[in-house]
Amino acid sequence: MPLPVRDGVSPSYLWLTETRAGGMLRFLCERFPDVSREAWAARLNRGEIVDATGAALGVDSHVRQGMRIWYYRELEQAETPIPFHEKVLFRDEHILVADKPHFLPTIPTGRFLKETLLVRLKRTHVLPHLVPIHRLDRETAGVVIFSHNPDSRGAYQSMFQKRVVSKTYEALAPTMPGREFPFTYRSRMQDAEQFFVSEEVEGEPNSETLIEVIEQRGDLARYRLHPHTGRKHQLRLHLSRLGAPIVNDAFYPVALPCKGDDFRSPLQLLARSIAFDDPLSGQRRSFDSQFSLDWPD
Repeated sequence: MPLPVRDGVSPSYLWLTETRAGGMLRFLCERFPDVSREAWAARLNRGEIVDATGAALGVDSHVRQGMRIWYYRELEQAETPIPFHEKVLFRDEHILVADKPHFLPTIPTGRFLKETLLVRLKRTHVLPHLVPIHRLDRETAGVVIFSHNPDSRGAYQSMFQKRVVSKTYEALAPTMPGREFPFTYRSRMQDAEQFFVSEEVEGEPNSETLIEVIEQRGDLARYRLHPHTGRKHQLRLHLSRLGAPIVNDAFYPVALPCKGDDFRSPLQLLARSIAFDDPLSGQRRSFDSQFSLDWPD
């Protein structure tokens, strides 16, 4: 990378697919209209936007097809600190396993940049090549595996592609009277018209979850969930469609207004454990979250 990692934030890059007149400032303003012209001009003048060789680009620099430009993603508004802390469960020369708290995004997205698990870990452990092998929703807590060695990354990524990783989740949700456990629920899922949620449709199933009951208290149960596929919001949607939406779920069965920075009601979903045979050593590895779910009063 022609720009270094800065305070845990890696530079982003953009391939230019066409030659454009008017200079770099005009192009950036048109390509990223949510960022002000003044902000782009200031970043260009500070030399923080460069080409693939590391040469700083200016306001009037040419925009040519095939160029790759590098820059740091910035937020124009200050981030709200997320008052929960991750834990490192394991680290060797290839991977780092972290325990993510509720409300902390796995990677930079939207209004979150430094208040993300990836950037926090990069900054704290000085690991410039750190990338997540898989991800958890911001609302979900639990175990996440990262690679920090580019030479061995493909071996760990292939585990998830081949579905040889055993993942176990826990959730608090209403009981399901009349159901016999364990049972497997299958459905066909796709992105809904609201891009941030999923929906079920008719057709060949592409999602599958094994559901068990661990304990019951009144009208609520603690479920153990084994997803055999990894569709977006699969566990949340499956339980909702079964008439047992997860406690504090703001997306299912109905997407509620954004709660912003209200941290009082975490989604009661936890990625409890991950287990796999290490692709390099063959050793069986298993990691368990140290977080727990909160039964409502």
